[in-house]
Amino acid sequence: MSTSAQYASTVRAATVALTATANTNRDGATGVYTTIFTAGSSGSRIDDIYIVATGASTTAGVIRLFVHNGTAGFLWQEILVTATTPSTTQAVWSYTLLNQGLVIPTGYSLRASTNNAEGFNVLVTRAGDF
Repeated sequence: MSTSAQYASTVRAATVALTATANTNRDGATGVYTTIFTAGSSGSRIDDIYIVATGASTTAGVIRLFVHNGTAGFLWQEILVTATTPSTTQAVWSYTLLNQGLVIPTGYSLRASTNNAEGFNVLVTRAGDF
């Protein structure tokens, strides 16, 4: 164990289109998952994630985030998606996770799935490698 504080030394970000294939599973193994972020060679920290719908509308559903250890996925968070029809007076559905402090070791990744067959962009906006 280190005797001094360790900080992320290499800034990282990621932008991924979440597949529009419906997956109602919470087991982290069955169905379609999209890799959002893969840990660097000394591990990584993820603080902020922004998710935004890309379709003409969204229906009530869930986006699930999983931590994958290289062998199996484990449910980390569920984000509720509300039914939204964007217009000039209604913005597209979006959600921001701030200050998560998720530390993932080498060989791990962050993966996502959508409950409904709808498209989303997932942006890791503040992260870094140790």
